[in-house]
Amino acid sequence: MNAINNGPLTGIKIVDISTMIAAPFGATLLADLGAEVVKVELPKKGDTLRTVGPWKDGEALRWPGLARNKKSITLNIHSEKGKEIFLKLIKDIDILIENFRPGTLEKWGLSYDVMKEVNPNLIMVRISGYGQTGPYAKKAGFGTPCTAYSGHTYLQGYPDRPPVSPSYSLLDYIAGVYTAFAAVSALYHRDATPNGTGQVVEMGLYESIFRMLEFLIAEYDQNEKIRERSPGLAGHSSPAGTYETKDGKYVVLVCSTDSTFNRLAEAMGRLDMLKNERFYTNAVRLQNDEEVQAIVKGYIKTLTLLELQAILDKHGVPISPILSIADIFNDPHYKARQNIVEVEHPRLGKVKVPGVVPNFSKTPGSIRHRAPELGEHNEEIYLSLGLSEEEIEQLKQEEVI
Repeated sequence: MNAINNGPLTGIKIVDISTMIAAPFGATLLADLGAEVVKVELPKKGDTLRTVGPWKDGEALRWPGLARNKKSITLNIHSEKGKEIFLKLIKDIDILIENFRPGTLEKWGLSYDVMKEVNPNLIMVRISGYGQTGPYAKKAGFGTPCTAYSGHTYLQGYPDRPPVSPSYSLLDYIAGVYTAFAAVSALYHRDATPNGTGQVVEMGLYESIFRMLEFLIAEYDQNEKIRERSPGLAGHSSPAGTYETKDGKYVVLVCSTDSTFNRLAEAMGRLDMLKNERFYTNAVRLQNDEEVQAIVKGYIKTLTLLELQAILDKHGVPISPILSIADIFNDPHYKARQNIVEVEHPRLGKVKVPGVVPNFSKTPGSIRHRAPELGEHNEEIYLSLGLSEEEIEQLKQEEVI
């Protein structure tokens, strides 16, 4: 590990044996903030994410952003020799991240109790479709089906059409944030509290987004209401939604508080609405939402995007154009925040990926190295574990690594 500070997690050692998106994304977030992450992949196959689109010239374009800052080794951990090497690998690490179906590690003889014997301070973060307990624990669980199970998909779309799943792996990425959050929380408990120890932290994919639906839970509990599909915010704020400008652009506007609507009314030249019993509070506006929406839509349709943005920004009304990725690439704010950066790629040259977030004033994270080739760090890691070059070569022949 480089002695210089590469982020607030510099010095933390992590082994990532997870695949695809959710848990690996969490490991990448930790790596971005300085943790040393060793990714364990199956020999000759690697993480299945290496084969997931989109692609260019046969190269998986998700890999550079999702696997940056990691080192890759190959290891068949469910073989006897592989298990022995794995226990050496985790002997001095801080965190293990895994997302196998519950019971898999135990079947391979690698339960947490076994690992704890070689590393009493080990923190293990376990992400699975439905969690480690309960009647569905051993069901196969991917992000999109688990999004449906969470209650989120039921709300998405138009009431006269079938529910709509997110167009990308939304739940997986949210679960990845929880993965990182869980890891550092357990790390803090272990290192900053008296008699702190390692522990297991686990969650189901569906639970990450279910935690965000507190309004849905309370509404059904107290009002026995089943909220139905809506293409935008429903029952929260008025006005809120997507609106078209004079020049055919689309914007999103939300007035979540009365003070925000007061500023919108001033911007529209409709201060009369603030004294009207149908409009003066959010509660009454929701009862008269169609009329409110007609007024706002009519106003926005009279202005170009630039004109509208200037007026509403001046009045402090939250509004944003709906940006395509092409718009984002040319947006000055994205550029100023370094939200898009370049990383090296062994065959494509350079690939643009999201920048590191959040920003730390004293210990900023960074992209220290590109996403690894399969098994790129085998010799470095295995030599550090005390294996000889001859042993490494033999293990390759036996397809243990």
